[in-house]
Amino acid sequence: MDEKILYGYSGLFDTPDEIIEAANKTAESKFKKYDVHTPYPVHGMDDAMKLKPSRLPYVALVVGLSAMFGMLGFMYWISTVDYPVIVGGKPFFSFPAWVPVLFEITVLSASIATVVAMIAIFFKFPNISHPLHDTDFMKSVTSDKYGISIDVTDDENVEEAKLFLQSIGANNVTAIYWDNDEVNFKNSVLQPKFLALLLVLVIGVSGATYFTLNKLMFMAPFNWMREQAKYIPQEKSTFFSDEFAMRNPVAGTVQRGLLPYKFTKKPEESAALINPLEVTKPNLDLGKKKYDIYCSPCHGYFAEGDSRMRGQFPNPPSLHSEKVRNWSDGRIFNVLTDGQNVMPSYAYQLTRNERWAVILYVRALQRSLNAKESDLK
Repeated sequence: MDEKILYGYSGLFDTPDEIIEAANKTAESKFKKYDVHTPYPVHGMDDAMKLKPSRLPYVALVVGLSAMFGMLGFMYWISTVDYPVIVGGKPFFSFPAWVPVLFEITVLSASIATVVAMIAIFFKFPNISHPLHDTDFMKSVTSDKYGISIDVTDDENVEEAKLFLQSIGANNVTAIYWDNDEVNFKNSVLQPKFLALLLVLVIGVSGATYFTLNKLMFMAPFNWMREQAKYIPQEKSTFFSDEFAMRNPVAGTVQRGLLPYKFTKKPEESAALINPLEVTKPNLDLGKKKYDIYCSPCHGYFAEGDSRMRGQFPNPPSLHSEKVRNWSDGRIFNVLTDGQNVMPSYAYQLTRNERWAVILYVRALQRSLNAKESDLK
């Protein structure tokens, strides 16, 4: 029969005050490899054991900030260098729109790094079969007792550890022994068995996830609308002779409840149109919102023709000119509907009511920069 190898000694205490005092004395002794076991967190135990602050938060800080600045640089390069696109008049470097992405990548990276560092670096892949497990000592300290276990590192400390626990008032001082398998255990991530288990888990989980989400869930009679009787944009049609799936409205038909626009390419005749919207705050707010999105990139926020397109298109004229101010609402509506010069039609981007609302807002801008004396009274 193999002789068992001593792990250390353990002792029990009856009250929280006793375990706090015992932890203080142990921290000041020559024994540095020890641990305190309590059935619940005892306030002040960190100070009693003289534990140093954990370095784990630094891992979260470094990894989180690195991921955040890395993602910021990546989005900056994509949006300003590799593929610069103006969306709704926003600048290329649109930091407010990136904040949610930066927040998520910071939190996700920091949390994953914290768990990995805690298990792999700080805990060094701990052996879950510890000599303290399944002992009467562990059963007591997880119920109603408090205890200290001291790891005996050499022959000189064997008797000293036992006598020390007795000297600080410990009850039931007991020797704890290693099992033979535990003595030979090596904490290493490079163990063949661990690597094989990790590989099996990765392949098994990935395969099961793929099969469940892509095959099992779509077996007949359920396809979760994956296959629909429809055409996606630019898809070739096998039904129509011209093979175009995207169809124009049938000639001679009109949308129900909407009369067709009769002044296409007739700007002078459109001058007779009257704005059907009243000057109200909701209509002005709607006009401002749509103007800022679709009009301000070229005309500027105050309709002065100060384009933000950085020379990509010719700057439009100011909407405060006498010519435009004397135009009727119908004449401006025609420009929004048909387009003019390099300005395209906005009939597909703006509904009729939205175009009339934009005109209300343009009139407000014109009146604010060209106020009459009667307006100031």
